[in-house]
Amino acid sequence: MRRLNARKRDVSKISNMDPAKLHVRPSSRANLFARNNPKNSSKSKWWVSISALLACALLLCYVFVFTRNLRSSLKRRYGIVIDGGSTGTRIHVFGYRVEGGYGVFDFGEEGLASLKVNPGLSAYAEDPAGAGKSLMELLDYGKSQIPRDQWEVTEVRLMATAGLRMLEVDVQNQILDSCRSVLRSSGFKFRDEWASVITGSDEGTYAWVAANYALGTLGGDPLETTGIIELGGASAQVTFVSSEPIPPEFSRTVKFGNMTYSLYSHSFLQFGQNAAHDSLREALISAKTHQNELSVDPCTPNGYSHLTEPEKLSPDPMVERKRYLSTFHSKGNFSECRSVALKLLQKGKEKCTHENCYVGSIFTPKLRGKFLATENFFYTSKFFGLGPRAFLSDLMAAGQEFCSDDWLKLKKRHKLLNEEDLLRYCFSSAYIVALLHDSLGFGLDDQSITAATQVQNIPLDWALGAFILQSTAAIESEPEQWDWIAAIFACESPSMILLIVISIVLFIAWYVSKWRKPELKTIYDLEKGRYIVTRVSKC
Repeated sequence: MRRLNARKRDVSKISNMDPAKLHVRPSSRANLFARNNPKNSSKSKWWVSISALLACALLLCYVFVFTRNLRSSLKRRYGIVIDGGSTGTRIHVFGYRVEGGYGVFDFGEEGLASLKVNPGLSAYAEDPAGAGKSLMELLDYGKSQIPRDQWEVTEVRLMATAGLRMLEVDVQNQILDSCRSVLRSSGFKFRDEWASVITGSDEGTYAWVAANYALGTLGGDPLETTGIIELGGASAQVTFVSSEPIPPEFSRTVKFGNMTYSLYSHSFLQFGQNAAHDSLREALISAKTHQNELSVDPCTPNGYSHLTEPEKLSPDPMVERKRYLSTFHSKGNFSECRSVALKLLQKGKEKCTHENCYVGSIFTPKLRGKFLATENFFYTSKFFGLGPRAFLSDLMAAGQEFCSDDWLKLKKRHKLLNEEDLLRYCFSSAYIVALLHDSLGFGLDDQSITAATQVQNIPLDWALGAFILQSTAAIESEPEQWDWIAAIFACESPSMILLIVISIVLFIAWYVSKWRKPELKTIYDLEKGRYIVTRVSKC
């Protein structure tokens, strides 16, 4: 009876308990396997939040950098360089893009346009205002090549060369001021200091940059670069990396990427093809004034007449020179013309204060490596139908035949060529051999020098080299506060790949652990009269 009463008493106590509390064990009891453990739950939420934030940050940064780079790559930029040469003024319009903080230049048909007008700026010495007006046609051409919304951000630079360098400084400034006035109102981005007369060494350095960019050697080993020799109208430039110590007045430094190049660069003023030909005529006239007998011009083809009708004579200096030349006997002789040209190149050599003076009294280190011969070297070689390599020996043979040929036959054979230009090829062929072989020391069949005007459709023009250096410097100076993000999230960046892999691994690890780990719950079993741990279905 006592045990029965005790059992009934216990049941009544249980029946009076809250049903909800019968099934679940009080939370005060520790349970390491319960999913609803507050500490485990907070850790889980913390990892979920971190993973979500990291994934969102990666996605936003990638989208930001991708769209930013896409806009930069699609947005085309432009630049203008106006070459104020001795025989004409030429505008160059360049197109390029900026990707990853670096300039991507396009010097093909779509990325390069140019137009030349005659005469050159130096022809306006007596009419400086006319120099500025001569730029109008060029600027209109530039506007036709550049979208209107890009005009005010497109830089235009005027760089005058040897023709203007030979004028008095006051005349140079008057011509430049006239040009600046026009450029300011052009609609393009311009500053007064962007119109200037560049030095011959600068011209040679820019040409060297253009050549090595075209060859793919700019930014590489200095000793693997190619030198350049230009033969312009008023001057000749020699620029290359030398292994010898260079005096400061002949030294130029070029920085491109992570490389620094120390160059020898010099412009031999008055040694350009046209200037040298004029010097030859002056020498013949000077010799004629001291002699009464008929003088011989060895650099003019046989049968050419310098005669000028007396009634057409005027006080003009050019006409006066022609009057003296009218008494010359044209007797084309390549060997004699070459000797006369060499005398011009060696004039003043006795004043040389350096170990090596190949041209005049100007220091020139021993030439090394490969060279490109441009401008009139190429045009003369092309006129004679010669190949780019080993052209000196062929040029000498072609020059000998041309100089000794009859002038009337030559005119008939080259009907489309200007007579004044045709006349120069006897002298130019002899002058080139005298300069490259007799003075600078290249062999007649030397394979290290090549006549060229372009490489892989990229023109070998000093203006192109100037644009490359100036635009690269401008790009590097642009504020890029997001560069560190772009560097991390660039498609080829190992840092970006590592971050993405880590975030994916963390997310997968969290998801797998959540999926595989059983969800447990502690309940009170009425039949057994004790607490038990049971698995809760996730479905």
